[in-house]
Amino acid sequence: MTSQPTPTKASHGPGGPGEPGGGLQAGLKNRHLSMIAIGGVIGAGLFVGSSTGIATAGPGILLSYALVGTLVVLVMRMLGEMSAANPNSGSFSAHADRALGRWAGFSIGWLYWFFWVVVLAVEATAGAKILEGWIPAVPQWGWALIVMVVLTATNLVSVGSYGEFEFWFAGIKVVAIGGFIVVGALAVLGILPGADSDKASFGNLTDHGGFLPNGPGTILTGVLLVVFSFMGSEIATLAAGESEDPQRAVTKSTNSIIWRIGVFYLGSILIVVSLLPWNDPSIKEKGSYVAALDSLGIAHAGQIMNFIVLTSVLSCLNSGLYTASRMAFSLGQRGDAPKAFAKTTSRGVPTAAIVVSVVFGFVAVFFNYKFPDSVFLFLVNSSGAVALFVWLVICFSQLRMRKIIQREAPEKLVVKMWLYPYLTWATAALIVFVLGYMLTDTEGESSGRTTVLLSLLVAAVVIVIALVKEKVRGKRPAPAVEAEADKVSVG
Repeated sequence: MTSQPTPTKASHGPGGPGEPGGGLQAGLKNRHLSMIAIGGVIGAGLFVGSSTGIATAGPGILLSYALVGTLVVLVMRMLGEMSAANPNSGSFSAHADRALGRWAGFSIGWLYWFFWVVVLAVEATAGAKILEGWIPAVPQWGWALIVMVVLTATNLVSVGSYGEFEFWFAGIKVVAIGGFIVVGALAVLGILPGADSDKASFGNLTDHGGFLPNGPGTILTGVLLVVFSFMGSEIATLAAGESEDPQRAVTKSTNSIIWRIGVFYLGSILIVVSLLPWNDPSIKEKGSYVAALDSLGIAHAGQIMNFIVLTSVLSCLNSGLYTASRMAFSLGQRGDAPKAFAKTTSRGVPTAAIVVSVVFGFVAVFFNYKFPDSVFLFLVNSSGAVALFVWLVICFSQLRMRKIIQREAPEKLVVKMWLYPYLTWATAALIVFVLGYMLTDTEGESSGRTTVLLSLLVAAVVIVIALVKEKVRGKRPAPAVEAEADKVSVG
């Protein structure tokens, strides 16, 4: 695929080319966007969290992944429809702003920002634990500081440097999972030379208590365990605003989401539960992927997987900082955050938005080390259901935006949601059902009920602030930047 010449600036933002405050620039190449889209669905949660799901639902966890994967495909189709018509660094927040009202864009934008700054702390700590195990001379907090500083510097240089780092991080994840699937499939088929594959067989899917050994109800329990590992699929639509061909990038990432989830999630988990019995103690002790590799007698499987998990953690950190800063930039641009957030350097970097996001990330890291069971636990629980809130807002935004686009610029509908509006309503109903089912989970400090209730509390506070802000501001015209963006998108 031949790249088009890189424009001086992206499709939105005030100012002139090369001037401070000149807006975001189109510094992401087509190969960057392709790998960001692929890598966005492969989070560290897939490697780390899948063992709990397997232990809970057995081979039936495949149905949990398939159910959530279908949900993500539908939500991404809706988001793709809106973002292809109007590529924007604010993505679903900007769409909600126009479709549902300023309060909606403000609320979901800040909740999403809050989610990612908490993720920064979680991932920095996870990466620091791995690095400390390799080089114990540097304390864990020191490693957390180092990785945060390095990736902050990367994001501050230019969007191209973020894209280049993410290209290689995502590339390693893709190659690793691809290699795992190939090696595992050969072992299951009994044609992998030199491997100890006595336990490997597709019979493991049914031979140990059946496909659903703990009953069909565990499918929904599995959904709660795996749903949050899919967060990040939407990053490609935010990044598209800084790409060479935003509409093409969004269309391509939207159309490829089905095979990406099918291969990387369902494919790799199918291999794991085929290589060894779902109730093998090593799955919980070592983690599902490490246990699967160990079962084949592959040397240094633990260290290999630690390296892959570290890569996923760094990728998530890199993308989390980028995503949080671009959402802050978009909020600043629309007058829903300090105007300084919307200012950019001559390279199109929103410095203030990046610095403020990483400062909150550092504060959260401090809370993780100083108050892990109180303040930090509250932060994690209160941001836990934001993914589902975001998906729900995307559903309702798409219901309104389809009519707006059809009325003002029907030629912009290059991506269309299937069976509109019926499938959109069905998707929204499924998300509400998952949130309701989470309320029945009452076990542990991070139970589903705790997560939903605390997330709803934070969301309510943000919505009240948004409504008060809107009332104080009054019904004034949208900022010039937003009005101009609307002209470009649907005019």
